[in-house]
Amino acid sequence: MSKFKSIEWVDGVVRMLDQRKLPTETVYNDYATYAEVVQAIKDMVIRGAPAIAVAASYGLALTSSRSQAVGVDALKSELATAMDALRGSRPTAVNLFWAMDRMEALITDPSLGSVSALKDAILSEAHIIAKEDVEINKSIGMKAMPLVPDDATIIHHCNTGSLATADYGTALGIIRMAHEQGKNIFALLDETRPRLQGGRLSAYELKEQGVPFKVIVDGASGHYMRRHGVDLCVVGADRVAANGDTANKIGTYNLAVVAHENGIPFYVAAPTTTIDMATKHGDEIEIEERPASEITHVRKCQITPDDVEVGNPAFDVTPSKYITAIITERGVIYPPFEENLAKLMNVEEDND
Repeated sequence: MSKFKSIEWVDGVVRMLDQRKLPTETVYNDYATYAEVVQAIKDMVIRGAPAIAVAASYGLALTSSRSQAVGVDALKSELATAMDALRGSRPTAVNLFWAMDRMEALITDPSLGSVSALKDAILSEAHIIAKEDVEINKSIGMKAMPLVPDDATIIHHCNTGSLATADYGTALGIIRMAHEQGKNIFALLDETRPRLQGGRLSAYELKEQGVPFKVIVDGASGHYMRRHGVDLCVVGADRVAANGDTANKIGTYNLAVVAHENGIPFYVAAPTTTIDMATKHGDEIEIEERPASEITHVRKCQITPDDVEVGNPAFDVTPSKYITAIITERGVIYPPFEENLAKLMNVEEDND
């Protein structure tokens, strides 16, 4: 387990590591209401699709545990209000909606006929979602190990480690596991403008874990691929469409195109909860536009002239033709993605 926790339930509150302050400050904030959790997600106190799903689940648990409702119907009404707000906190990350759908199915279970039973079930389910996330991440790492050669140099974009999940991580978890298995790997971390999740957060994690790495600017990835030898790229995902198109942190598409040009494998690490079979292709994925200040300022320092026009999409979509494989906890999925993702998700449904 990591030395730090991105999120946990402590004495009836949700405790989150404030990722806006890393790496210079390690600050934990406590949240007591779903509205506070919604704001924490919007403000990126917590980020990363799996971690957001866990946060939303615990946000709903806060609602139930603190409710004064005396009847089941009244409690369900409060929970419905909370779920609507939590679903609206980040539009691109499908894990959030998956978690809320899972909670909604639980809430409608007719066997939970009392307020106390419903409250206990919701908190228990939130704990299970957090625990499952750690197990899924480790399974993704194990499935990826045959793809990572000894002495590999790996490019990673954004942050997909313990900070972006309940613990361990997806794409960064693969790098971590390769290191733990003695593969003598070296990581190149895109700084990931504008919020610098690579330079701040991934570097923070790998330094804690003793993984050798170097931080590079986003625009330097092609240079390193062409001149310094890169064995593979591995990134995370906020949503994978049915045809394999993948939404991830802005800059991922650029990285995939350059990897393709240089003949370097480009892998997406994603739990099956990130695969959205209802979204046919990437053009259907809503892309969140974030505040202009993330571009015009680095922390409190303004770096642009006053009153400039800014475009700040938080994500982009990488067409499936640039993706070598998608690594899930159930196995490595290769093209044709539309056919093979459908098979994968049908298997999952049959096992439920």
